[in-house]
Amino acid sequence: MKSYFKEFLILIYVLMGSTAYFDRVVDLGVSFGAVVFIGLLSLCLLGIVSTLYIKNTLLRVIYGLIFFVSSVVLLAYENITADFLTYNAFISLLNARGFAGEAFEQFHSQIVVSLLISLFLLVAIVLKPKYKPALSNKLFLFFPLSVAFLLTIMLFLRGGDGGKGLQSPFIPIAYASLAVYEVSNSIVGDREDVQIDSKDKKIDHDIIFIIDESISPGYLDINSEYGVLTNLKKKKQGVNIFNYGYAASITNCSYETNLSLRYGGTRDKYLTIISTMPSIWQYAKKVNMRTVYIDTQRTGMKLQNGMTDEELEYVDEFIQFDDTPVVSRDLAAASKIIELINNDKSEFVIINKIGGHFPVHDKFPDEYAVYKPSLPRGAYKNIADTGSREGFAGSMNDWFLYRNSYRNTLLWGVGHFFDEILTKSNLDNAVILYTSDHGQDLHETEKKGTDTHCSSTPRMDEGMVPLLIVQGEKRVTLNWKKHIDDNKNKSSHYNIFPTLLSLMSYDALEVRKIYGNSLDILTNDDLTFNTLFYARLGKKAEWKKIEPDNISMPPEYRHAVESGFKKDDIKKEGHF
Repeated sequence: MKSYFKEFLILIYVLMGSTAYFDRVVDLGVSFGAVVFIGLLSLCLLGIVSTLYIKNTLLRVIYGLIFFVSSVVLLAYENITADFLTYNAFISLLNARGFAGEAFEQFHSQIVVSLLISLFLLVAIVLKPKYKPALSNKLFLFFPLSVAFLLTIMLFLRGGDGGKGLQSPFIPIAYASLAVYEVSNSIVGDREDVQIDSKDKKIDHDIIFIIDESISPGYLDINSEYGVLTNLKKKKQGVNIFNYGYAASITNCSYETNLSLRYGGTRDKYLTIISTMPSIWQYAKKVNMRTVYIDTQRTGMKLQNGMTDEELEYVDEFIQFDDTPVVSRDLAAASKIIELINNDKSEFVIINKIGGHFPVHDKFPDEYAVYKPSLPRGAYKNIADTGSREGFAGSMNDWFLYRNSYRNTLLWGVGHFFDEILTKSNLDNAVILYTSDHGQDLHETEKKGTDTHCSSTPRMDEGMVPLLIVQGEKRVTLNWKKHIDDNKNKSSHYNIFPTLLSLMSYDALEVRKIYGNSLDILTNDDLTFNTLFYARLGKKAEWKKIEPDNISMPPEYRHAVESGFKKDDIKKEGHF
């Protein structure tokens, strides 16, 4: 037994992943694809086994450590998300590496399990072999490299697809090779300075750009008879509100959307623009506006959504709320916005709100728990967002409870948020542009699953967002009234960047040439969102059409009709 201890450890490691192999074969059925998969799987397993018999101890340790790290990445991702690690997901992990500490804090049990399983692999490779097959040492040394190379070529030819079910440390290794290739061949260049001319007009008001999180426009009373109270539907004295209805997001995931909102872009040239063109902060600084970035989602000065230290150099004030409970951060941001609007300075402000990202169990105080029954409370008080769905099985009853908690979250995070701003700030000093990073699939159609967004094959609900303008009646900026009826339910995130530049008095024609149409003219938007933002390795972007007439409306629920809502005004969701 001692002679084959290494082989025994590898057998245990392989058997732990056997469910993935079996499931993949079942999915493929009796087909040529199944034969190819079994062949690739055999190569991967032989590649692992071959490392056991490398004579040189240092080389075995190097192989062992590389395979160990790769295995932990693969298993941890799959244990946390209950999904296969795709190439796009791998790139997203690299982009989010700054939040590794938070990930371990939230998912430490799954990560520890992945570490323990991967230790079988590490120990098996590093231990000195007792059994010596009658084959050349060079074969054992170079065979794993050949497998990694062949797998990388296969994934390259398939645009990053094709690794599902292989369940081996070769997958992240191949993904890393593709990532290196992409970086060396990416669209890069020096970040340009602002080239568009402004009208040399002094901006004497604030421009507030509010990017909410995971907001479905159909759940707001401005867009639906049964929507949640937003305090934006009824006209307020001294305030104009221009509602553009259902708009298309850039993507159905936060990272890419937020990055594009800060750098602009068109559907044809978004990758080039976000890589080489100026940020919105640079444009604001060029017209002498003070810049403020408010991030309620993160703490400890950690950056997210593709923001870098270089981009942050153009931000005069960076605000996070380290000592504020998650449930109160959006209201803390509202207080800061009120302060900025009322300080008689010209400022450009972007805010990333907590909003309605999973989990929504505890994103509202008890007195706002008026839609009942809702999800159990208390377990997620200190979590802004998470990919974990632990304790949420996705049954129809789970989604019924979820939608009620989501409504309560909107009542607090949208309704009360705007009530504070509208009643406590002098909006003649500001223009506010409000949207969300993406929408939500809240499973109104009884679709199975636990995801709300970032699906690889999304329903259009994931790409629908609210879009509106708020400003004081005395504030004269762009002519919103002229095309509001034409652009309602016919605009998108792509119209926001040129709108912001127009508000900053940049030459409208030059802006339009680079960034497209702003909201004060006919947008003529395609009303599509990108489901393959990083169309890499020869693939093309994939666009999903928004059809406002065919959306899944929320189940009927009488909305609270005034800010002093009563629980008696709320009745249960229809079919439960």
